[in-house]
Amino acid sequence: MDVCLLAGRIMMEAGAETYRVEDTMTRMAATFGIKDTHCFVTPTGIIMSIKGDNPTQLVRINTRTTDLEKVARVNHISRRIADGELSVEEADHALHELESSHLLFPVSYQILAAALVSGSFLIMFKGIWTDFLPAMIVGAFGYSALLLIQYYTRVKFFAEFFAALIIGLVSLLLVKVGYGTQLDRIIIGSVMPLVPGLLITNAVRDLMVGHFVSGLSKGAEAFLTAFAIGAGVAVVFI
Repeated sequence: MDVCLLAGRIMMEAGAETYRVEDTMTRMAATFGIKDTHCFVTPTGIIMSIKGDNPTQLVRINTRTTDLEKVARVNHISRRIADGELSVEEADHALHELESSHLLFPVSYQILAAALVSGSFLIMFKGIWTDFLPAMIVGAFGYSALLLIQYYTRVKFFAEFFAALIIGLVSLLLVKVGYGTQLDRIIIGSVMPLVPGLLITNAVRDLMVGHFVSGLSKGAEAFLTAFAIGAGVAVVFI
């Protein structure tokens, strides 16, 4: 049960879908000889029960991010367990090593990627090429602000709001000094790295397979994120 809960927690904290977490935990337990298990996974907690004398256990999910490499590695460990390559102790050791590892790209790479994405979305939304570099600059500022504010406040809503606010202010400044032309396209391209694409996708997929609690809660979180981004930009226009 401890191994299954650890695997589930790593996956949920890394941004996996609810049904994938439940399926992985159930398959791992079945491989270790425990057939009758019940898992209930939400974005904020995992409950697992085994029929018999074993008590039900609950694990809280306090942090959530996007780290699909960890999701893939848990799936790989799960497949090795299913193939009989790992014992319970070896699986527990592998999962604890994975939990303590830091697989996210360096912050500089994330900011550079956000800048490139911002410029690319500007072109996709029919912006002009002379605004490509301003959109990159604004996107880099906005994403840097998001990471910095979220690190100090630990409140995702405020981080997204102020990041969108900074994107709007920097975009307006660049247009005022003549370095940018299409203010709306620059802002739209620059806020795209903040858009909760993974949350929206997972919410829809969870709803489609019948996980209504998780689907609605993820959808609500995505809505709050979108509202924060829109509010931050709206303040600048007002």
